[in-house]
Order: sequence, then structure tokens, then C-alpha cells
Amino acid sequence: MGGKKKLGIKQMEKQQADKAEDDKAKKKEEKKGPPQKKTTIGVLPPDAKDQKIVAEIKKMGVLTPYAVSTRYGIRISAAKDFLEQLEANGAVQLVSGSHNLKVYKPAA
Repeated sequence: MGGKKKLGIKQMEKQQADKAEDDKAKKKEEKKGPPQKKTTIGVLPPDAKDQKIVAEIKKMGVLTPYAVSTRYGIRISAAKDFLEQLEANGAVQLVSGSHNLKVYKPAA
């Protein structure tokens, strides 16, 4: 007597479309592979007096805290301090800056 009601055409089409989307999403997840390894971010900046580091910095065109942070794998606050130390040593010059962002260039 009882039983499941027969679905209408639109309802059946919607179920098929939803199932197809789910299958695509599952295949996409399988293609991604294993999760990427997270890297730890250092707190201590490199030595500002090291000649090797200074030579590497001078090769970079524009220096921002973000660029230095990603290059050396340190926090942005540590990169800001590092750039201030380099400016005090005379290795870089402040080009432009506001309270948010400072842009440096290598000293000539």
C-alpha cells in the first residue's frame, strides 16, 4: 500500500544534476593529491651585518617587508626590523613610506 511516491520529471533531473556535481567534486579532490607541507615561519631575521646577505639584498630591485619576509621565511614584523637595521648600516635607502608600508631600494 505504502511506498515511495514517484518523482516528477523535474525532480529526477535535479537529482541527477546534483549527483553529477558531487561526482565532479570528488574527482577534483582526488586529483589534488596529498596536502602540501606547511612551513614554519621564523621569528629571527638574518644578520644584517653579514656580507653575503647584504650582497643578496642589493641584487633585489625593490625591498618591501613582504618581499623580505617571503624570501627569508621570517615574519613581517621581523622583516621590518631587518630593513630598519639595513638602513641604519647604509645598505638600503628609504624610497617612500607611510605608517603602513615602507619601500626601500639598495644603496648605490
